[in-house]
Amino acid sequence: RLVKVIMLRSIQRLSPILLRSRTQLSAVRWIHGPNPLPPNPEIIHDMVHFKTSPNRHSLGVQKVNKEQDVWDNPFQHSVWTEEEVYGVKKTHVDPLDRADTLALSAVKAARWTFDTLSGYKIGNVTERKVINRAIFLETVAGVPGMVGGMLRHLRSLRTMNRDHGWIHTLLEEAENERMHLLTFVTIRKPGPLFRLAVIGTQGVFMNLFFLTYMLYPKICHRFVGYLEEEAVKTYTDILNAIDDGRLSSFRNAKAPQIAIDYWHMKPDATMRDLFLVIRADEANHRDVNHMFASLGLHETNPLVKKHTAKKRELIDRKQEQKQFVKDILVKWNKSGTGSLTFEELR
Repeated sequence: RLVKVIMLRSIQRLSPILLRSRTQLSAVRWIHGPNPLPPNPEIIHDMVHFKTSPNRHSLGVQKVNKEQDVWDNPFQHSVWTEEEVYGVKKTHVDPLDRADTLALSAVKAARWTFDTLSGYKIGNVTERKVINRAIFLETVAGVPGMVGGMLRHLRSLRTMNRDHGWIHTLLEEAENERMHLLTFVTIRKPGPLFRLAVIGTQGVFMNLFFLTYMLYPKICHRFVGYLEEEAVKTYTDILNAIDDGRLSSFRNAKAPQIAIDYWHMKPDATMRDLFLVIRADEANHRDVNHMFASLGLHETNPLVKKHTAKKRELIDRKQEQKQFVKDILVKWNKSGTGSLTFEELR
C-alpha cells in the first residue's frame, strides 16, 4: 500500500509537467508544421565525424583499429592506382583574361623569388634541398583550401543558403596538403631560421589570400591552379633526378610509415613511390582549382555527384553482401536460430 501511495503522488506531481511538455510540442508542430523537404537520396550520411570524437559511439563503431593501433583519417582523399600515378602529365591552362594573367604572373614571381633566395637552382640538386623545398612548398599550399573553405562556410551561415559542395572539397585539399607536410617533416626536422621564414611567409600569404578571396574568389582559384602546375613540375623534376641517379638514395629508401598508412601504399613502398602519389595529389588539386575558377560562385561542385556515386556503389555492394548472407542462412539454417551449426556448414 505504501508503494502504491508513493507512486500515485509521483504521478500527480509529474502530470502537469508532462501535460505542459506535450502542449509545447503540439504548439511547435502547429507553428512550423511537418518538414516540407523530402529526404534527398543523393545525400549519404556516413556519420564520419564520430570517428574523432572522444565519446563512445552509440552504435559501438570502433574509431581506430585496436589490433594495429592505426588512426583512420576521417577526410576523404584519393588512393591512387599505379596507372594513375604514372599517368600524370604536365599541363597548363592559358590565361583567359587579365585576372588569369595576373594570377599566373604572381605565381611565376613567387617561384623565381623562392628559387633565388633558397638557392635551389644553385649547384647540384641534393636530398636536403629537395626535402627543404617540399616542406616549404607544403606550408604554403595548405593555406588556400582552408581559407577558401572557411570563407565559403561563413558565407553559407550569413546567407543561410547551401554551399553546393565546395566547402568539403576545399577542406579536403587543405588536409591533404597538411599530410604532405607531416610526411616530409618525419624525414627532416626544420631548424629555427627555416621555421621563422615559414611563420613570416604564412602571415603575409594567408592575409593577402584571405582579403583577395573575399573580393575576387575566381583569381584565387586560378592562382592555386597555376601554383599546383608548378608543384607538378617540381615533383616531376624530382622523379627525373631519382631515375637518372642524381637522387639515387631516394630510389630504395623506404617511405615514412605515415605515408604508407595515409595513401594505403604497399608495405615496402619507397621514397620514389611517395613522390609519385604526392605528384598525383598536386595534379588533382591543379585540375580542381582551375575548374573552380571557371565556375560561378553559386554553381554546384561537379565532384559532389562523383563522390556520391562512389559511396552509393559501396553501399549497394554492402547491401548485396548482406542479402547474400541472409539467403544462405535462410537456405541452410534448418533450426531457424539465425546462425549455422557446424553440421549445417558441412
